Amino acid sequence: MAEIAVNIVIDKLLPLLDQEARLLGGVHTQVEDIKTELLYIQAFLMDADAKGEKADVSQGLKTWIQDLRETAYSIEDVIDEYLLHLGNPSQRHRFIGFLCKVGRLIKKLKRRHEVASKIRDIQKKVVKLKETSSTYGFISSVQPGSGGRSTSAPWHDPRVTSLFIDDAEIVGIESQNRKLTSRLVEGTPKRTVISVVGMGGLGKTTLAKKVYDNKELVGYFDCSAWITVSQSFKMEELLRNMSKKFYQSRKEAVPEGLDTTDEMSLITLTRGYLQDKRYVVVFDDVWKLDFWGIIKCVLPENGKGSRIIITTRNDEVASSCIESSFDYIHKLQPLSPKSSWELFCKKTFQGGCPPDLEKLSLDIVKRCGGLPLAIVAVGGLLSRKEKLIPEWKKFSDNLRSEFQSNSHLESINTILSLSYHDLPYYLKSCFLYLAIFPEDYTIRCGPLTRLWIAEGFVKAKKDVMLEDVAEEFLTELIHRNLVQVSDVYADGKIESCHIHDLIREIILKKAAELSFCCLMTGEASSFDGGFRHLSVHNSSYNVVNIIGKKSHIRSIFLYNSQMFFLEKLASRFNLLKVLDLNDSGLDSFPENLGNLLHLRYLSLRNTKVRMLPRSIGKLQNLQTLDLKYSLVEDLPVEINRLKKLRNILAQNYDFDGDLGMFSVKGVQVKEGIGCLEELQKLSCVEANHGVGVIKELGKLRQLRKLSITKLTRENGKHLFASITNMNRLESLSISSLSEEEILDLQHVSYPPSCLTRLKLIGPLEKLPDWISELQNLSIVILYGSNLMNDPVKVLQALPNLQMLQLMRASAVEELCFEATGFQKLKRLVVLYLVGVKRVKIENGALPLLETLLVGPCPQLEELPPGIRHLTRLTTLEFYNLQEELKLSMIPSRGRNYKIVEHIPNVFFYGNGTQSLRELSDYKS
Repeated sequence: MAEIAVNIVIDKLLPLLDQEARLLGGVHTQVEDIKTELLYIQAFLMDADAKGEKADVSQGLKTWIQDLRETAYSIEDVIDEYLLHLGNPSQRHRFIGFLCKVGRLIKKLKRRHEVASKIRDIQKKVVKLKETSSTYGFISSVQPGSGGRSTSAPWHDPRVTSLFIDDAEIVGIESQNRKLTSRLVEGTPKRTVISVVGMGGLGKTTLAKKVYDNKELVGYFDCSAWITVSQSFKMEELLRNMSKKFYQSRKEAVPEGLDTTDEMSLITLTRGYLQDKRYVVVFDDVWKLDFWGIIKCVLPENGKGSRIIITTRNDEVASSCIESSFDYIHKLQPLSPKSSWELFCKKTFQGGCPPDLEKLSLDIVKRCGGLPLAIVAVGGLLSRKEKLIPEWKKFSDNLRSEFQSNSHLESINTILSLSYHDLPYYLKSCFLYLAIFPEDYTIRCGPLTRLWIAEGFVKAKKDVMLEDVAEEFLTELIHRNLVQVSDVYADGKIESCHIHDLIREIILKKAAELSFCCLMTGEASSFDGGFRHLSVHNSSYNVVNIIGKKSHIRSIFLYNSQMFFLEKLASRFNLLKVLDLNDSGLDSFPENLGNLLHLRYLSLRNTKVRMLPRSIGKLQNLQTLDLKYSLVEDLPVEINRLKKLRNILAQNYDFDGDLGMFSVKGVQVKEGIGCLEELQKLSCVEANHGVGVIKELGKLRQLRKLSITKLTRENGKHLFASITNMNRLESLSISSLSEEEILDLQHVSYPPSCLTRLKLIGPLEKLPDWISELQNLSIVILYGSNLMNDPVKVLQALPNLQMLQLMRASAVEELCFEATGFQKLKRLVVLYLVGVKRVKIENGALPLLETLLVGPCPQLEELPPGIRHLTRLTTLEFYNLQEELKLSMIPSRGRNYKIVEHIPNVFFYGNGTQSLRELSDYKS
């Protein structure tokens, strides 16, 4: 992380050198010298810092890296404080403006003298750090290939024990063992790759070893080899080891001179040896994406039914091995609660669990998150403890600290930390940032990636938007099985994610060690000012006062907490980049918060704030303004000064479930918004405050998401004249002024071809003709359209539609899903279509449909018989379905049971919730 801190400083020094090249006292030259020294140090920090984060390097190197990190932070503070004092004052008129300019100049001169003095001191320290690195040999101690490990103690890889686990200690993988074994001995004679993938500690190596040692395989393969790859393998040594294993498996003598054979000769020798043999080889613990691209050249495709097993933590590594339909990826999942409990009891108790310890034991097992590595380690530790409630309660209450400090549980941290150490530097800060979120928190991906951008973790790429780069970072963390997906939108985009409890422990430990993030929970009352990010959980004390008079914190987050005396924030946290006051109970926003000139991200989501101060116009670096579900209805005109704004998020909703009434609330913006040319998301803007604002939207050519509410009929043509200029628009939501106001949306010559999501709320005379031209549409929502024709006839031809919601959308009596329609649709919602009497689903329609929601449709005469054709349907939900139709689906004896019997999950909602099985039991 010192390398990350140095990167941040270098990024800030470059513009400072360009823009403030005339600092007094030769400071420009000194800043240039600091940058040069830092670039030199940076050249080897990527290796040194990675080694320094591990526990088995010299204390001297650790201290040096910590000192460097603190120095880098000091440089960043000086730069930010200097830029803060330069400020962004608005120009005033004539003489008053002249006087102010003179006053500012005097202040700048004084400030530059102070900066010059600080920079001279920092320069001396950087030079000394460089000299120290050479004097103590830090550079040579971390040269590539040295491994960076101290020689004082041998290092033991705890993963080795996975190869020697007794069958009695294995739980929950029996069916997977059989499945993978059958893939080895059955099927195609073509060479096949089987990849076992999952997060660290799930038992990938254990499963692969049990398959490899299976007695069914004896005699089936001519030769075999088990190869542990790991992160630091050398290809020549791996090839030599593999060749030896093949010879040894057949009890043949290893050729002389093999130990001195070069890489190309090894490849030729091994290919020749395997050419006429059916072989099986396991490559355990593969990390690099290019591994299979290299190793496949050694393993011939000889039509003998050879098999390769690869275990990896990285989904992309597994995907890179897929070359034919015969190759297979086995995604290993955490143990079920039942299997977790069984494994824990096997490891902890000779007999069953004592009844008085069961509740505590279940809680301990739950916190292991289905990870066999953790369950076995914790169970082994507890097996040696007295079976007394106080002893176990103490362990349970302190489980977090036990994971971090107990030597018997060290293997958990060691194995899970390997995934962290394997991260490239551009991902490490993003990963550690997850420390800000509370335990078991569902993390929304949109806010997360916007936060990464605000913090400066995401660098621009040529022709790629910052938001897309940030999404790539998140996707990579998911592929590395460090972040887990919670929810996915119908079009496949990730909506939310979470982290495993034990991965969170790794993050918290690293974040604390590196002064990256401080968590304040409960009634904590102390704070170490060295941290850059502060996250407050479940607290009601005064954070501002506890932290003290001055802080160099860059980010503050509140979760189920309050912050009092907010007016003091600007003076005590004047270097803030991120301020997230989500759900804090805040009801007003102090005027002086406009002095937070470095602020890039401001969230007042779920607060009671009604008005923003005019001083918000001073936040010249603000990128994201999140006002979702707040009470703000009007944005001050000063917002239009914020040229770096990328996101204005301000929508709110009202919904009456009984009436099926739905309305969107937005904010009023002023003319001049068209100058915010970097805007990516604008949601949601009221369109009934003059046509000028609507016309100005056409200047926002970078918009990717636009949400408009209170649109009048006559303004429809002006809106779409503006939308025509938005070539990047992906998501469009339009809501009418009222339930009676017609949405006139026919005035479109060239609809945005990139549009993937469309939501129309309000009455339509007809479905717009241009919808059929949007070949990339994946989500369509029609609400309150009350169309007199069947919208399905137009929408079913859209080739990429994956979700369709029709809510009070049509007044027709019959909906018809034709045989060739909706070939990619996965989710269909049909709600409040009060006039519908019949729904026809032809055989061949909706072949990929997984979820269907229906109701209330009081005129529906019969259950659609075509539901029987929907073979992929896993969930069918009815809302306020007529009692007679509900009873017709009673298992075994209902006349319509055959229509739904193939669907795993059928639910009825109304007065409570009933499943189909519960309905059968109840009526019995």
